[in-house]
Amino acid sequence: MTTHAFDIVVLGGGIGGYSAAIRAAQLGKNVAIVERDKLGGTCLHRGCIPSKALLRSAEVYAAMKESERFGIEADGVRVDFGKVISRKNGIVEQLHNGLQYLMKKNKITVYSGIGRIIGPSIFSPRSGSVSVEQEDGEILTLVPEKLIIATGSRPRSLPGLDTDGVRVLNSDDALRLEKLPASAVIIGGGVIGVEWASMLSDFGVQVTVVEYAPRLLPGEDEEVSRELERLLKKRGVTVRTGAKVLADTLQKSDSGVQLAVEHKEARHMLEAEIALVCVGRQANVEGIGLENTDVKVEGGYIRVNDVMQTAELHIYAVGDCVGGLQLAHAAGHEGIAAAEHICGHTVHHYASHQIARCVYSRPETASVGLTERQAIERGHQIKTSKVHFKALGKALVYGESDGFVKVIADSATNDILGVHMIGPHVTDLISEAAVAQLLEATPWEVGQTIHPHPTLSEILGDAMLAVDGKAIVV
Repeated sequence: MTTHAFDIVVLGGGIGGYSAAIRAAQLGKNVAIVERDKLGGTCLHRGCIPSKALLRSAEVYAAMKESERFGIEADGVRVDFGKVISRKNGIVEQLHNGLQYLMKKNKITVYSGIGRIIGPSIFSPRSGSVSVEQEDGEILTLVPEKLIIATGSRPRSLPGLDTDGVRVLNSDDALRLEKLPASAVIIGGGVIGVEWASMLSDFGVQVTVVEYAPRLLPGEDEEVSRELERLLKKRGVTVRTGAKVLADTLQKSDSGVQLAVEHKEARHMLEAEIALVCVGRQANVEGIGLENTDVKVEGGYIRVNDVMQTAELHIYAVGDCVGGLQLAHAAGHEGIAAAEHICGHTVHHYASHQIARCVYSRPETASVGLTERQAIERGHQIKTSKVHFKALGKALVYGESDGFVKVIADSATNDILGVHMIGPHVTDLISEAAVAQLLEATPWEVGQTIHPHPTLSEILGDAMLAVDGKAIVV
């Protein structure tokens, strides 16, 4: 058995893992990554990047079908789904190649294989070493001073709705589709379900969304949820909220699926070519050797402190495996924070509500901070504003004037408590609000920033001024 010593070993090569590895290498550490699949993890290969590539193609197709609104006549517009998939794969491959280059540039050793944490041994008096089973069957032992666990997550399943990749799919399976279905039932109206509903609908698929909670995007502000549901319905998406899927009614055939849902005290039978299960993600904490450590797992997630340390202080964990928001940018920040703490740097801890949340549907939604309900439940006396995109010249020029920006502020302190957006390009606009909240800016201060005209960014300045009735456009 071959043994290699490192300052830091990272178990998992997704965005949390590779961000930690690169930052540690920049700070002079000798670093190795163990990845069982491909560098980039879920975000690059089964999540953020491929799904957004498909969403962009769907958005372009929808725009072309509506081109007469802009005085452009386009006949015979159709989807070549094979080319859509090729474009998606090309983007993923380009980014994957770039990531491999970064490993070489930063002199990070990458081991391809199944990594498992081992307990104290002749190599190390404490747990945290990693055995790596490579494809050729050879087993290596990596002995680090510090270990960072970044094993990510996988799609959560529902009892009785086991995926088969053909008729009942999860989001991983859906990214492998070679042709568009004629119809789809999407089980789950959270972020993933809404994005797939928007995408498939834009591609011309008949879509029904079933959500157990009373509204879509149940973690977001209620006004945003209501507006998104209204606009999806306007595009022909059927939405059933407050509905329970009866998994024992599932029937599969060569042509599709049937299943029943309980909705408003009535039973409804749904039929579609595929069922897409989008009910969240669960952490990959099994089979990685945690039983050989004192690392604590609670509620299916690894427990960590504010600097990403586990109960064994030389072992850190970051990303989806620790729970929280389970967002790629959060995982990347956590990876950097872990690396910097290991290297003796001061780490800035973000509360979960300070991290921007984005949904890349059409229209997009984005938010940072507390919802109105959360602010009230925490005892804040609030003042709010709402400015609609239809008041903006640039939104009308774009032909995308649905949606609004809502600001929630504390009446006593004037602190910005939350900013919630739905509309064109809001996933790009939300960062200004996140910076404002980080710097504890007031709505007046953001409103005094001169936003260029005509731009979509004007809406944030207007919404901030509107909190105190000073906006020009409303």
